[in-house]
Amino acid sequence: MANFSKSNVPQFSVDVYQNEYLPEGGREVNAIVTVSATGGGTIGSAVASPHLYTPGQGPDAAVAIMVDCSGSMDYPPAKMRNARDATAAAIDTLRDGVHFAVIGGTHVAKEVYPGGGRLAVADASTRDQAKQALRKLSAGGGTAIGTWLRLADRLLSSAEVSIRHGILLTDGRNEHESPEDLRAALDSCAGRFTCDARGVGTDWEVKEVTGIASALLGTADIVADPAALAADFTHMMETAMGKEVADVALRVWTPVGTEIKFVKQVAPTVGDLTDRRTEAGPRAGDYPTGSWGDESRDYHVCVQVPTAGIGQEMLAARVSLVIPQSDGSVQNLGAQGLVRAVWTDDMTASTSINPQVAHYTGQAELAQVIQQGLDLRKAGDVDGATAKLGRAVQLAGASGNADTAKLLAKVVDVVDVAAGTVRLKARVAEADEMTLETRSTKTVRVKK
Repeated sequence: MANFSKSNVPQFSVDVYQNEYLPEGGREVNAIVTVSATGGGTIGSAVASPHLYTPGQGPDAAVAIMVDCSGSMDYPPAKMRNARDATAAAIDTLRDGVHFAVIGGTHVAKEVYPGGGRLAVADASTRDQAKQALRKLSAGGGTAIGTWLRLADRLLSSAEVSIRHGILLTDGRNEHESPEDLRAALDSCAGRFTCDARGVGTDWEVKEVTGIASALLGTADIVADPAALAADFTHMMETAMGKEVADVALRVWTPVGTEIKFVKQVAPTVGDLTDRRTEAGPRAGDYPTGSWGDESRDYHVCVQVPTAGIGQEMLAARVSLVIPQSDGSVQNLGAQGLVRAVWTDDMTASTSINPQVAHYTGQAELAQVIQQGLDLRKAGDVDGATAKLGRAVQLAGASGNADTAKLLAKVVDVVDVAAGTVRLKARVAEADEMTLETRSTKTVRVKK
């Protein structure tokens, strides 16, 4: 875990949106917690001119790029060439002074650059050497992603830096190790570095790639056309270069008798953090959120409180932001939000649903019904798939999630958006179905 000086930590703020009123006997309290980080300063400057780095301007960072070099990367031959070009574009986006390595992944993981179990430090000369080394990348062999991640972890942990990040590209299924091996690798890497994962083409497994990104608190996406890889890699690296603080945790404290039902990230994507809690002293737990630049995210916190009489009120939860340190102490980021419960006999007050809570409850359901619908479609259950994807069209329409609505329209013929009436398309391009599945967790922000 990293130690930060005040100068390179952005200012964090926490806002809570909820209806605090409960009816007599009511026990469930829902709140949307918006966390924003602003004024860190390197986002924008790092992106506009990535090589204008002076120590102290951007946080010290290390990046490992993992490129699939399995045999399938030769079909078509342009795929490997596009992967080399994309990796070169990512290397060009590295800020001077950032530690980096390139890993070639097959059924084993090999160091492409710099080699010798170490990281290079980005400058004009090492960027050039790394791009020369990429020319040697050729396709051949199997796929064992866990070995790539373990090598990335070893290399990234060799540098005394505050931000550690991986970028992983694969074009196929993880066929040369067991799902248990991959899970064990993810468990050992979780909390040590964040990782963005990309699937190129259409021969990879969506749940594998999204599972890697979810476990390592990164993003997942499809790049159906390998020619689009360079733009995607550049954007990913720009975002990584804009991260300024790592290992931020959402600390949730609850009073005696109160139980946390769940903690989920709901924007910009849906992700359940409930099972990732680590205890943080009496009645408090930390939920990992990964690395932050200048950005804002929304979380849905749901707690069950003890019953109380009309007119009573209580603090149901206190949410703060901390960076746990390796010695057991924490750096408090100085922002907190309070979730309250007030019991009332005013039916109008206690039955109204907060618009933020309603919006994100719908977005979480949207992600879920898309996944279920596509699974049922694959299993040949036409009626079940039609019902789930119809509900998805209805939810996307109601919440204004236009991007997801467009993706759904490539998989179903929409008869009536408001009623959720759809027909499954007889023919669906594999890339369209995989894009919908991969991006199903992307949400739209509620208009505050």
